[in-house]
Amino acid sequence: MKPLIFIDGDQGTTGLHVHELLAGRDDLRLLRVQPEFRKSTAHRAEALNACDVALLCLPDAAAREAVGLVRRPGVRIIDASSAHRTATGWVYGLPELDAAQPGRIAAATRVSNPGCYPTGAVALLRPLIDTGLLPVDYPLAIHAVSGYSGRGRAGLDDHEGPAADQAAPFQLYGLGLDHKHVPEIRTHAGLAHAPIFVPAYGHYREGIVLTIALHLRLLPAGVTASHLHAALQARYAGRQVIEVQPLAEHAADERLDPRVLNGSNRLRLAVYTRAHSGQVLLVAVFDNLGKGAAGAAVQNLELMLGLASRRPEP
Repeated sequence: MKPLIFIDGDQGTTGLHVHELLAGRDDLRLLRVQPEFRKSTAHRAEALNACDVALLCLPDAAAREAVGLVRRPGVRIIDASSAHRTATGWVYGLPELDAAQPGRIAAATRVSNPGCYPTGAVALLRPLIDTGLLPVDYPLAIHAVSGYSGRGRAGLDDHEGPAADQAAPFQLYGLGLDHKHVPEIRTHAGLAHAPIFVPAYGHYREGIVLTIALHLRLLPAGVTASHLHAALQARYAGRQVIEVQPLAEHAADERLDPRVLNGSNRLRLAVYTRAHSGQVLLVAVFDNLGKGAAGAAVQNLELMLGLASRRPEP
């Protein structure tokens, strides 16, 4: 029997995208609640307990509620919210975290999808922490700009609705320095302290560019940009969804388009430096609805069910 999948929250930004990615597949079945019953706890509970895998595309509180509604032991859950990303008993759904992570996800009953921003931050930082090139107590500041779809329905309404001509072209937020992604980044990157995280939204629909600046003088003696780049190359060699760009030492005129990987589950990493500056810029570019949300959820679903990827990549 083909596995039965239920998307709880299939009318939200992530849920709609997950449904689009799964529609038409002949190796699984989709269970849907009739539109008039989508907000009915009883109908949702019935679907959650009837499926093989539940994909939760819900706000944090609703995701916790949905997990509490699951009574049948055989139901496996992928939670796309941030409710369980550092919770005990949940496997972090970033298959590229280390060599053993795909196996952990495949065997898991509870998988927490990574956040969009942490996907880029953790992918850049974890290999450098693991190899000792980056001290765990380095005073990190992470900057990122996402397309407005990262705000969900509110972002789409602001930028595509009747008052779209009044939408701000750029919005910095998280100024309280307590963004909900910070504990996730700290935990899964392996940091001793919380990094400063400064996110923003731009006036474009989707795509992320995330940057982390490093001073070589604060790294272990002898560490160079080449060492950092080599560590990323070694960690992601053979990983189909992550590409590491050649080391960029003379990129004064280069520009980065955060939309370049939109529509894909790919993640592009790069290391920029300037000779004798003693400074390095780590960069990640990816689709906040692709590798950052729906695409990652489908990747985890395929691992959990042993299914081949059906998604064409650019």
